Amino acid sequence: MIWCYLLGAALAGFILGHAILELHYFLRMCLAVCLAKFFKKRSHIMDATTITGLCLTTDIDTLLFHMNNARYFRELDFAKADFYERTGLYRTIVKKGGSIFQGAATIRYRRFIKTFTCFKLTTRIVYWDEKSIFMEHKFISPSDGFVRCVVLSRQRVVDIPVDDLMNELLGKTSKKQTPFDCLENGNAEHAKVKPSIPAEVAKWMEYNEISSANLRTDS
Repeated sequence: MIWCYLLGAALAGFILGHAILELHYFLRMCLAVCLAKFFKKRSHIMDATTITGLCLTTDIDTLLFHMNNARYFRELDFAKADFYERTGLYRTIVKKGGSIFQGAATIRYRRFIKTFTCFKLTTRIVYWDEKSIFMEHKFISPSDGFVRCVVLSRQRVVDIPVDDLMNELLGKTSKKQTPFDCLENGNAEHAKVKPSIPAEVAKWMEYNEISSANLRTDS
């Protein structure tokens, strides 16, 4: 009889947990961090990292045959966690007494990710200024390499100079590897200097500045 009560309590706790917390999100985030920390090789700060995903029935929109637009941004959380852990970016920021959060993002959809299809999500740093790190994320079909969606995101760094942070990380190598390096390969050649600002990032920064100015005027 006691087992029935225990089973009922466990079931009630599971239902309550889903009611007040999005458990799937937190469990997957923990999995993403653990995989990056213990099973994937370390990456240089200028490498592109890759995670894989699968569009499930929990990800689709009301038309029932492709990924909901909002889910793309959700997937970015897992991709960034993977990148932060493998490059040591987050660890270095915390060590220096700073913090990081997403300040802006823009997305361009090119082709649907259909239900029950896999995709790759790549993440890389394309530029940084005195306050922020700019990242590019691509959702790619593994079968044909087609970029189905591209995202630009601005990661705001607080309380520490970004140039000092990046200069420290640029000097590091990704030679430290785990026994499970075969899970992912193909890192880019390490760049030791700050890249030139991409044209699309420059235009996007201009848009953000205009938007901020307009909002300050309205208030």
